[in-house]
Amino acid sequence: MTPLLELWDRLVDLPRLGLYLGLAWALYMVGLGVWIVLQKREPVATLSWLMSLALLPYIGFVIYFLLGPQKIQRQRLRRGRSRTGMEQFSGLAGEELKSVELARLGQSVTGLPPSTAAAVQWLVDGSGKYPALLEAIASAQHHIHLQYYIWMPDRTGKAFLEALVERARAGVQVRLLLDAVGSGKIRRRHLQPLLDAGGQVCWFHPTKFRPFTRPWLNLRSHRKIVVIDGHTGFIGGMNITDEEDERLLPEAYRDLHLRVDGEVVRSLQLVFVEDWIYADSCPASDFGAPEYWPACDPGPVRAQVLVSGPDSSWEAIHRLHVAAIHEARRRVWLVTPYFVPGEAARMALTSAALGGLDTRLLVPRWSDSRLVTLAARSYFDELLKAGVQVYEYGPRMLHTKALLADDLCIVGSANFDHRSFRLNFEASLMLQDAESCAGLEQLLQGEFLRARRVRLDRPSGLWRHRLPEACARLMSPLL
Repeated sequence: MTPLLELWDRLVDLPRLGLYLGLAWALYMVGLGVWIVLQKREPVATLSWLMSLALLPYIGFVIYFLLGPQKIQRQRLRRGRSRTGMEQFSGLAGEELKSVELARLGQSVTGLPPSTAAAVQWLVDGSGKYPALLEAIASAQHHIHLQYYIWMPDRTGKAFLEALVERARAGVQVRLLLDAVGSGKIRRRHLQPLLDAGGQVCWFHPTKFRPFTRPWLNLRSHRKIVVIDGHTGFIGGMNITDEEDERLLPEAYRDLHLRVDGEVVRSLQLVFVEDWIYADSCPASDFGAPEYWPACDPGPVRAQVLVSGPDSSWEAIHRLHVAAIHEARRRVWLVTPYFVPGEAARMALTSAALGGLDTRLLVPRWSDSRLVTLAARSYFDELLKAGVQVYEYGPRMLHTKALLADDLCIVGSANFDHRSFRLNFEASLMLQDAESCAGLEQLLQGEFLRARRVRLDRPSGLWRHRLPEACARLMSPLL
């Protein structure tokens, strides 16, 4: 008999083993339950975690410790303008812009003021974004700041690293901030030429083991930000990878990005600087030079940067989406690769449709997560009955994240799900400009034409559709 079997036999022979195991399980549930309840999350999410972990005694503790929701205080993160020394660069907009309700709300929950852009350019797919970004990088004279969730060491990633190396050798200050999980395939050998040329690379939340401390494995920087010489910026949903370039891969993601010029870039700079100071622990004085904050004349486009993350309980981007939907009077068009709405967002969308607005939802026919796709489809019947027009895009994976509400739009890195609104560090740009929104409208009209409209009489077999979708929906608070 093996030692393991002998140990098992001894355990089974212990008197009152069932009682001891029951008491241990009860103590486990009480301790973990108190911990979860004190997080003060939505009741549905709290109950979902409790029910899930009750079925996984002891192992559930490890899962929650590693991946459970976390609220991080700004003091612990050392974030915020008053703690980075960047507060003097926050106030930009004139009083006339602050009178707009959504702009005031955005400033209240993010600390970033309404501003303006001199020019806005829509960039579709890698064929639109990558050449424009490479051209902007080549024109840099003082600094290039880049922050990405995914940067792959493939053909696209290497081309951008080569462009950064060339600028660094020319004396341009290059700073590259990468998420430690999303860009986990990048190795030091890929980055060494940039480091040798004088560039700097920093990792957001590296996966280090810290005894008795909850890891930040689940708190990622999902932002995609580029700032060049303080006056040109890029923001949107595209990472740096071949999977975003249809010229290299026919099945590449369908995606959208923005180039902006003008004073709103200062807000993008501020977001990057705060993230860099937090990740690198460098002093704020490193960014005090006027070249980082060039003066720009106000532009014709009303623009405002929106950020959110677990360092704030306001769920700023989520809150602005819901507020924009409620304020709409003509149309609400929402495009997202992951649609797992909370109650407030679901009520806003159905209310818009019931109120007679042109309300549309565009999602991928199949996302890169089957569970999320099924969870999204579980909401379709309610939306369709309210009058929301639901479309599924395919065969390419739709990765665009955009809301168009009348002549206001929000475009950025945030998906329409709990993870983006609560766990990830996200960045979006809100534009209140008829011309810019007309450009987005034209783009989205083409996407709707290429998508399949979902009908109320869609297939609804019990085992193939309804039951899998209902089960996936139960996981919505955890997705």
